Amino acid sequence: MSTLGTTMPAAGVLERERTTAGPRFNRWLVPPAALAIHLCIGMSYGFSVFWLPMTKLIANADPTVCAHQTFFDELTTTSCNWSVASVTHIFEIFIAMLGISAAIWGGWLERAGPRKAGFVSALCWGGGLVLLGLAVSIHQLWLVLLIAFVCGVGQGLGYITPVSTLIKWFPDRRGMATGFAIMGYGGGAMIGAPLAVWLMAHFTHDKIPGVAAALIIMGAIYFLFMSAGAFGFRVTPSGWNPVGWTPSATAGKAMITAKHVHLDEALKTPQFWLIWGVLCTNVTAGIAVIAMASPMLQEVFGPKLLGLAAGTVLSDTQKLALVAAAGGLVGLISLFNSLGRIFWASLSDYLGRKQTYFVFFILGMILYCLLPTWGHLGLPALFVASVCIILTMYGGGFATVPAYLADIFGTQMVGAIHGRLITAWSVAGVIGPMLIASLRASQLHAGVPKNLVYDRTLYIMAGILFIGLICNLLVRPVDDKHTMSDEELAQEKALQHEARAASDAATAARGGFGLTGTLAWLAVGIPFLIGLYIALSKAAALL
Repeated sequence: MSTLGTTMPAAGVLERERTTAGPRFNRWLVPPAALAIHLCIGMSYGFSVFWLPMTKLIANADPTVCAHQTFFDELTTTSCNWSVASVTHIFEIFIAMLGISAAIWGGWLERAGPRKAGFVSALCWGGGLVLLGLAVSIHQLWLVLLIAFVCGVGQGLGYITPVSTLIKWFPDRRGMATGFAIMGYGGGAMIGAPLAVWLMAHFTHDKIPGVAAALIIMGAIYFLFMSAGAFGFRVTPSGWNPVGWTPSATAGKAMITAKHVHLDEALKTPQFWLIWGVLCTNVTAGIAVIAMASPMLQEVFGPKLLGLAAGTVLSDTQKLALVAAAGGLVGLISLFNSLGRIFWASLSDYLGRKQTYFVFFILGMILYCLLPTWGHLGLPALFVASVCIILTMYGGGFATVPAYLADIFGTQMVGAIHGRLITAWSVAGVIGPMLIASLRASQLHAGVPKNLVYDRTLYIMAGILFIGLICNLLVRPVDDKHTMSDEELAQEKALQHEARAASDAATAARGGFGLTGTLAWLAVGIPFLIGLYIALSKAAALL
């Protein structure tokens, strides 16, 4: 390997063994590296800002010709605009490929290391958005959807890249560490969506939105930002522990193992599938609310949201105010989704992961059952507050589950196991929105008033959370027969190039925070705070 590093320095820089931390490194430099990646790929949550502009790219489209085009016609047309339904497949591909790619390449990531995986993620996500912009510029929907698969791979690799690394750097604060990174995914839309809107407006010409230019510029920015994060990663030498902490600190905690389960063996355990069900049910319920938050608020409260009596006929100005007020909920959802990730994940370090999910399911069931009541009583403030709490637990579920997996299966292959587990997200991303939309349509078809069409759906979501509660209740420590022997563990460490660095464990990563740490945190903190300010400004319309 040393020969490879000498003859091929460009390739060697990305190798895992080149990223082992030295004595001057500080572990608090790893979370901003993780945030740099997650804040970029988290823009997928904000991609809805592109849907309407993407339907207005052909200025002189003939409405009589285009009115009857099918989805297959839209794939190749250069004379008709696309429909919203067709372009939203981009987001579906993002989420589907996130789970699929994480599952396929999770094992490779553990051995390749976070720097190489993070850089490949930057190429796929940042470079993919540049290609997506070029495909939009030539107005070829088939190419747009094809490139979306590449972007989705960047999503999957970027999402799981920091997990194993962070957990090994923070064995004493697993939940907090993963919460920091995954908080970025929840907050990425707060930064990216306003930027996309500004760029599209800036590059608009002849009333044609500047979608292509916005995508190309954002792709370039994201590639550079994610690459900086990837090169900022360092891995722990085998056997490294924080000052003053030893593995014995977890002794006596039944739900935290000191052993390790191989990826292939983890899939054979009931614990993996129970935690899969825990995540899937939590996400299904939460993502259903995300999918319909704005129309749900408008339809449940209508004029009451503006302080007017029910049944008031709204003027055009009042209708715009109603939409703006409901739009404020979308901003709040992004904010609470993000902050919930660090809050609940950090709290899980004290409560325990299993107990934290008990809180999610029990409190979630109560709040879902209360939402129809707040609607019937005309209490939008309580309705919004309940939705915001639900969304903290939705985000918190994502951030807590990597630490849950590390507790149950050990840390050696937790990134790869997490990659397989988030296929639950892909499933929930389809089931949740489809369920709430289809139930709404069936209720309207049955003649149920608009302000009541969500009641049955919300009760069903509470029932889904009850299933998750049962799954969580059944999680037990893994039987020792599934854990790796000392020989198998040594072999896996050798494949991950850990053994050669074991002698550095006592002296590695004892450096101070310093100027480098300050600059790293400012680089991710300033954009996040700007996005936070914008989200709060938009949410003010609700007050």
